[in-house]
Amino acid sequence: MNNRNRGKNSGDDQLFGSEKTVKILQEAIRDMHYLLSRGFAENASAALVGNRYRLRARQIQMIKAASAGEQELNARKIKKVEAKALAGKTIYIDGFNLLILLESLLSGAYIFKGCDGCYRDLSSVHGSYKRVQQTNHSIELVALFHQQVAVSKIVWIFDKPVSNSGRLKQLLLEYAQERQLNWEVYLEFNPDRYLAAVPETIISSDAWILDHCTSWFNLPDYLVHGERLAINLVDTFKA
Repeated sequence: MNNRNRGKNSGDDQLFGSEKTVKILQEAIRDMHYLLSRGFAENASAALVGNRYRLRARQIQMIKAASAGEQELNARKIKKVEAKALAGKTIYIDGFNLLILLESLLSGAYIFKGCDGCYRDLSSVHGSYKRVQQTNHSIELVALFHQQVAVSKIVWIFDKPVSNSGRLKQLLLEYAQERQLNWEVYLEFNPDRYLAAVPETIISSDAWILDHCTSWFNLPDYLVHGERLAINLVDTFKA
């Protein structure tokens, strides 16, 4: 039996779990938003803000993931589509980005809602993907979305160089075949550029992809509210 999960790291409760800490992080992200909106580089802004609030490395990683400048936020808002617009359409999914986020969410890890309304986590692949306890449930949630919204087809895109991506492809194709879902799965050497170039709507919380894609849908938000998923959420951008 697979006992792995993507739950909290040791120390995450101290870094993200208290009301006092969350308020500090919200202040830090407001400062990041201010700097990014005025053209400051992300790394320089994060270093400045991190020093000001005495943030730890994992907290700085979070504020970088959750922050964006005003220009980026406005552009992403314009390109965001609602669920009702997806019926009969083909949707492209940033595979590892979505799957790992859902696995983290279901395992009780801290999930961060950024300036753009996207949910993000602090997990990563590091060259190799390993299934966890929450993998099947995560796939089931995507299938539920497919059926509820009546999309025509879902195309999963994964990083080809990542170990076990081929096994994951086979798992998804077998799952779709058993349930008569119109899914395709492709392994790409540069999935970010691939997803940014497709004319259809994409599902991702990757900032670069959101800034370059044609349109995007916030599937994690749809699932959290529609399925009333329990989530260890830190809303990082409070006015």
